[in-house]
Amino acid sequence: MEKRELYEIKNNTVVRKRRFCPKCGPGVFMAEHKDRYSCGKCGYTEFKKK
Repeated sequence: MEKRELYEIKNNTVVRKRRFCPKCGPGVFMAEHKDRYSCGKCGYTEFKKK
């Protein structure tokens, strides 16, 4: 995935499409997998609710 796919422009504002890592803070996106979200920097993982 390329960086430009992580952002969208709506009404002249930037909208981020992915979640940020709660441990690392803004600027570090979490990867979205089938059953979880994970941070590639610190390893933090959140499982999706079914």
